[in-house]
Amino acid sequence: MRREHKVPLPAQAVAILRDLHRITGRGKLVLPGYGISGGDGRKIEPKPISENTINGALRRMGFGQDEMSAHGFRPSSSTMLNESGQFAPDAIEAALAHQDTNAVRRAYARGQLWEERFRMAAWWADELDRLRKAPA
Repeated sequence: MRREHKVPLPAQAVAILRDLHRITGRGKLVLPGYGISGGDGRKIEPKPISENTINGALRRMGFGQDEMSAHGFRPSSSTMLNESGQFAPDAIEAALAHQDTNAVRRAYARGQLWEERFRMAAWWADELDRLRKAPA
């Protein structure tokens, strides 16, 4: 949506980013794409990867279009976080960068719910670890 969105990182995400740093170096982007911007005399910068890059990776891993997409992680996480019963719906919506549809509430409810979002990110990472290790 082209607006700032801060995300608390659980220990698992920090570990992955540290591993990626060894591969991608000290560039501005964690996952630079192949394309470059510029070409009109400006400094040439790498482009960020696109949603299609993630979708392509999912296809190479064997997931069909009807099984999973890059955007599909969002409703999956929303469903699982809500069903856990551990987190306020407002915190879940803030984590997904959703804005309240009620204009008055949106104007007055400006909290980031940072502490709860941090606990939620840690729970989500732990839950993904648990699911990954579960027998098929």
